Amino acid sequence: MRSHLLNDTTAESYRRSVTEGVERVASKLAATRRPFTGVGVEDIAPLVDGIDLDRPLGDTSAVLDELEDVYLRDAVYFHHPRYLGHLNCPVVIPAVLGEAVLSAVNSSLDTWDQSAGGTLIERRLIDWTAGRVGYGPGADGVFTSGGSQSNLQALLLAREEAKPPNGEGLGKLRIFSSECSHFSVQKSAQLLGLGRSAVVSIPCDHDKRMQTVALARALEKCVAEGNVPMAVVATAGTTDFGSIDPLPEIAELCAQYGAWFHADAAYGCGLLVSPTRRHLLEGIERADSVTVDYHKSFFQPVSSSAIVVKDGTTLRHATYHADYLNPRRAAEERIPNQVDKSLQTTRRFDALKLWMTLRTMGADGVGCLFDEVCELAGEGWRLLAADPRYDVVVEPSLSTLVFRYIPDAVTSPAEIDRANLYARKALFASGEAVVAGTKTGGRQYLKFTLLNPETTVHDIAAVLDLIAGHAEQYLGENLVHAAS
Repeated sequence: MRSHLLNDTTAESYRRSVTEGVERVASKLAATRRPFTGVGVEDIAPLVDGIDLDRPLGDTSAVLDELEDVYLRDAVYFHHPRYLGHLNCPVVIPAVLGEAVLSAVNSSLDTWDQSAGGTLIERRLIDWTAGRVGYGPGADGVFTSGGSQSNLQALLLAREEAKPPNGEGLGKLRIFSSECSHFSVQKSAQLLGLGRSAVVSIPCDHDKRMQTVALARALEKCVAEGNVPMAVVATAGTTDFGSIDPLPEIAELCAQYGAWFHADAAYGCGLLVSPTRRHLLEGIERADSVTVDYHKSFFQPVSSSAIVVKDGTTLRHATYHADYLNPRRAAEERIPNQVDKSLQTTRRFDALKLWMTLRTMGADGVGCLFDEVCELAGEGWRLLAADPRYDVVVEPSLSTLVFRYIPDAVTSPAEIDRANLYARKALFASGEAVVAGTKTGGRQYLKFTLLNPETTVHDIAAVLDLIAGHAEQYLGENLVHAAS
């Protein structure tokens, strides 16, 4: 079994196995004609369940053959231009190369003696990101598993900064976020012992941006009731609408009430490198912390994310010294152990993917790709606004479109809801395209998340026709059933 260990004696076997795997994936990508096969759970589950994991095949070629049946053939391929579903991007080749390198070397980014150069690369990328945010030399941060973890860590820091020295009074801490903010805000409050009721939801305006007048009233009420405004979470790119909260006004209110200002830019962080749209993040430099998800708008493979803080000393709230790993003397000796600022211990060298990307394409190259999808969303919005079959919610700030099929002959909102739900499911089952769904105003809507520069207006128009066809089929069948 030692023949399967990666080392100096098996380097050639490693090269052959990885090359075969890459060739198979490359062939699959080249031959993919739609984002999904339409396979159902009932079709593929028996194949997976039928594999005896205690009887290995012993050969990577045989395993790749099997993988074709249980994964590669029926995977959802985000690179396809008609994948318009969730916040999943096609990935750039330099980042995939970085993934292959970091997996093989397998550095762990918790301590210097496990990563060396990897630690310095991650730190350099954090400094670079902080500079793009507009922070000064005192900023710091760390890579995370994703936006949810970054938001959790930001609110942990905010809690520690706001709570009384004796640790009592946690029940008085309040977090403010818009009604369109990410669910991880509520989840973080629960995990931090504050409870979901500690999160105060602030209504949004017509453009799905936090209403700062309502926020001001909520902060004033919080203080009047003897509670503590712990943090305000502004979203720079909401999951559903791509809307960007008014960051400068929120910064002013946070300063007035002494609240931690966190900017969740998991989606909108691509604007940091945009040659034309950076101004949309004006005010983000005033945030105490920022969430960035490179695996959304920097076209990186999952996972590649970070939390960046204006004052690096606040990361001490995540520090714990273990004698066997990062003893206190290591900090005194200025040994750069990243575990000192991370919620994770063992951690992948995900920063390498972004490093490879920037060193190959440059920041402007990434930003131009994000600009392309934002421009495409604008074209898609104009298409939807002119189409009498659809109701589109807001003009996009980034690259999402939320809309709803509205048939001429049906006036029941509930029946229209069911038609939109059916259309999404039927489209997914056909494999021709993948779209997302959400609710707004209590009604069922559909959503295009446009993160693929290869997607065209023609693709959008074609998918809209497919959606309308499925919805009309559903409504037609229902009318037949009702008549009979």
